[in-house]
Amino acid sequence: MGKDLVLVAIDNGIATVTLNDPPKRNAFSKRMREELIEVFSELNETPECRAIVLTGADGTFCSGGDISEMETRTQMVARSRLVVTTDLARLMLTGPKPIIAAVEGAAMGAGLTIASACDYCVTASNARLCFAFARVGLLPDTSAFWIVPRRVGLAKAQELFSLARTFDAAEAHRINLVNEVVEPGTALARARAVAAEYAAMPPVTTAILRGVFAQGFASLESAIQFELVAQPLMQKTADHAEAVAAFRGKRKPSFKGD
Repeated sequence: MGKDLVLVAIDNGIATVTLNDPPKRNAFSKRMREELIEVFSELNETPECRAIVLTGADGTFCSGGDISEMETRTQMVARSRLVVTTDLARLMLTGPKPIIAAVEGAAMGAGLTIASACDYCVTASNARLCFAFARVGLLPDTSAFWIVPRRVGLAKAQELFSLARTFDAAEAHRINLVNEVVEPGTALARARAVAAEYAAMPPVTTAILRGVFAQGFASLESAIQFELVAQPLMQKTADHAEAVAAFRGKRKPSFKGD
């Protein structure tokens, strides 16, 4: 399943996906994005995978877009390349498997956006973070205009994008951009521990929750109507029956995704 620029290892239901281009500090090249799409697509169809950890090789998460690919190009070529980026963001946000980011070193530009797109983000205390798009005369992409305001609010997102300041993990945690700050060198281990919590949850419930939060609701009534349709169906799943049986039997449930 692994590719040249994206490595994959599955252990105890958790897939560790590693961005692997150390000479470029795991720069987010077009090829890396294409490999990530292939990997996430395959993992979404792999029953042995219940949760995904996304990290970077050699102590760096991702240095952002590959500058060597930012030469002047036609509008249509630029658009076709961005389609790959938007396809990746859509896949990460709407797929059935939860994704936990383990950020060490630096997460810049699109690298920080994909970390923000994860369900849960664990960040080393010495990490350096920046939505650096404006520094190179570009606008945020990788669905950043949708992802980041939902995490930090519209005004803060505008500040982060417009000023392109570098900030630390403590500030990222304060503004709710990341979920947890840990000691340097421990982000991956902690992310795997969080992934194990996700992996222990009912897979169908997790998948539907991800879809709900990706889509959102336009009104209170639309949310209520969804609940009225979805909840009775969930009550008929084998995983719900297993949860009830485990509660009565005073044991841990074993969910199968049925």
